[in-house]
Amino acid sequence: MLRYPAPAHKSDWESALPIGNGRLGAMVYGGVHTETLRLNEESVWYGGPQARTPKSAAHLPRLRELIRKREHAEVDKLVKKRFLARPRSARHYEPLGQCYLEFEHGEEFVKYERTLDLEKAEVMVEYTVGGSRVRRKYIASFPDKVIAVRVEAEQPVRFSVNLTRMSDKWYETNEFLDSVDVRDGKIVLHATPGGKRSNSLCMVAGVKCHDAAGTVDVVGTSLEVTSTNALILIGVSTSYEPEIDLEKTALERVSPALQHSPDALWARHQSDWTSIYGQQSLQLQSGQNQKLGIDNMNTSERIRDSNDADIIALYQGYGRYLLLSSSRNTDRALPPTLQGIWNPYFSPPWGAKYTININLQMNYWPVNTGNLSECHMPLFTLLHRLAISGKDTAREMYDCRGWCCHHNTDIWADTAPQDEWMPATLWPLGGAWLCVHIWEHFLFDEDIDFLKWMFPVLEGCVEFLLDFLVEDETGIWLVTSPSLSPENTFQDAEGRTGIFCEGSTMDIAIVRDVFTGFLNSIKRLERHDTATFTAQALQDLTQRTRTALPKLPPPIISPTHGALQEWGLNDYADSEPGHRHVSHLYDLYPGSSITPSSTPALAAAALTTLERRLSHGGGHTGWSRAWLICFFARLRKPAQCLENIRALLRDSTVPNMMDNHPPVQLDGNWGGCAGILECLLQSHEIEERGGKEVRIIRLLPACPEEWSAGKLKGVKARGGFEVDFEWNEGVVSGPVSVRSKLGYEALVCVHRCGDDDQVAGDEYEVKGVGEHELFTGGLREPAKVG
Repeated sequence: MLRYPAPAHKSDWESALPIGNGRLGAMVYGGVHTETLRLNEESVWYGGPQARTPKSAAHLPRLRELIRKREHAEVDKLVKKRFLARPRSARHYEPLGQCYLEFEHGEEFVKYERTLDLEKAEVMVEYTVGGSRVRRKYIASFPDKVIAVRVEAEQPVRFSVNLTRMSDKWYETNEFLDSVDVRDGKIVLHATPGGKRSNSLCMVAGVKCHDAAGTVDVVGTSLEVTSTNALILIGVSTSYEPEIDLEKTALERVSPALQHSPDALWARHQSDWTSIYGQQSLQLQSGQNQKLGIDNMNTSERIRDSNDADIIALYQGYGRYLLLSSSRNTDRALPPTLQGIWNPYFSPPWGAKYTININLQMNYWPVNTGNLSECHMPLFTLLHRLAISGKDTAREMYDCRGWCCHHNTDIWADTAPQDEWMPATLWPLGGAWLCVHIWEHFLFDEDIDFLKWMFPVLEGCVEFLLDFLVEDETGIWLVTSPSLSPENTFQDAEGRTGIFCEGSTMDIAIVRDVFTGFLNSIKRLERHDTATFTAQALQDLTQRTRTALPKLPPPIISPTHGALQEWGLNDYADSEPGHRHVSHLYDLYPGSSITPSSTPALAAAALTTLERRLSHGGGHTGWSRAWLICFFARLRKPAQCLENIRALLRDSTVPNMMDNHPPVQLDGNWGGCAGILECLLQSHEIEERGGKEVRIIRLLPACPEEWSAGKLKGVKARGGFEVDFEWNEGVVSGPVSVRSKLGYEALVCVHRCGDDDQVAGDEYEVKGVGEHELFTGGLREPAKVG
């Protein structure tokens, strides 16, 4: 639970508390005299769809020639002249509006507390004013599609309810609102952000008193309430939902819900939330926990305490809370933006778009291990739309079949280059990286219907990549060109600064993963639909993929400094050695082809890469620090994991526990959540044992010795496994429950807190479908159980 002893200041969004139902979100400030709810709805974006793709394919041969000749300045000139989109930017995300509750309280209040209960998905504000205890509760109900506020008091309280949609910034035009009226006792707000081609919206607020003496009066465009038990509901509709009457739909979401008691609304919300969020829990303990008195501490103070293991478990749970609150499986659902679904700005940083050179991908890193797999679906819904709009981009820009997308997209699935920033703009592998999520998601549950649904998207991505690849200057390897390492630059042997190369290390790693996922998908799907997946055209594509795969160059260890080379076969120097992106370690995480066990030399080079980055100030943004945690976890370096987890909380976390780039971006929350889970369980390795491939599940592979005791329930592993286990005094204690849902065998490798990659761990076999208890005692003197 997050706890605070005071309201958030009206200008301090970073101290307000988030609620969300996947589509509709609010930031709750907890003010006593004026309560502010800053509201968002996932489809409220400025402007409509655009046709921005440049017709640059005719200039691609010349661009590739200049890249091969390493004429960096000429490359940049040609890109700026021929390969940039017009207009330069895709659309940006906007706020829905604000709801204000104005209370006619006295000036003095005492015994204030503001909390966010993750297990209930409920914000609560309590205080005493004028001798009367007042309690306010807030939820975002998925079953009822509303924001709900319940105001309870020992004595009647008087307050007004107002809806508006205005910017707080004096220099913005404030032309964000069309009308506010009251109809049938409900406030009705209409707005059209960005003109007639954008999504129009309608927001409705209604109030019902559940005490005999309660009253609701209309005063202008406000509702005036006097009650000891009042319920306020906010419902929204937008034209992103096809063929609906906006006002009628919004009213239909509020009016029926008002007929239910608050208890009934809360019960439906709680049942829905618990059925998903309650699938996993984590407890961490250290010797310091009891001394800290954690139950009474201010969360914003606890974030800074490096000895508080419980706050790290809370941070992991908060990551799951934010993901479930901003990504639910519904028709036409959208994934969370850079700020999730919460954004107070009409001109937000980076447009609060979907940035796909790591950020959107990182948003979903904990979704499967965190037992929230259904929350992954909005990403795949977006991928289907990208695969349609990206066909024009692939053809017009690169003369390729299939589809592609660059480093940003928006609500309209824009696939053209974004902005005019050379280190990021012309990178057509954003869609390919997203496609890696398809096979990764399948590995956890092996849902064949899901794989069939996503296969056309994956197939189109493979078509593009096969057409886009060219032979390198040696004639040995297939490489991407143009290629870059996202947002970074290099110095060549002559000291010239460059951006573009042939086959950056991450490009090739992504292509390899997409090809491998495609070939694995074919194998699985052939068993279920032989006719479709053995058709000649698909067989030809499959053969081309098999032929291309071994021609992709391997990662190279630099003879200069012993780290992995970032720009493929080129041993270029870093322009910024402490850069926030560490793209050339993709194969370590989120990829899985570099491990201490199977590729020790590459793992050692990866460690050198990280040490070089950190020695030059790397990890200075929140999401970058979260990525470092994942890297060190995969290298099985628990001390470095804890060091970076502490830095993430201390240096890159704002009072409401959201990640700070700065500004606030939630990718760091989700990357940090994934990294904490990677410290406790890993399942990405497959080893050859007895002539067959066996899944390796590691327990405590990178658990810091400071986390001396803990309990993890409901963590998912690849291969259809779900695991519960606990540990005490640094060693796993029984029972360990491993549920094999798909019938696969696995080898469970049990480590101890503080073990690094030099310690092999104790092995236990899991055979077949069912629930397996591997042992019941501690592991000081382990006994193997089949």
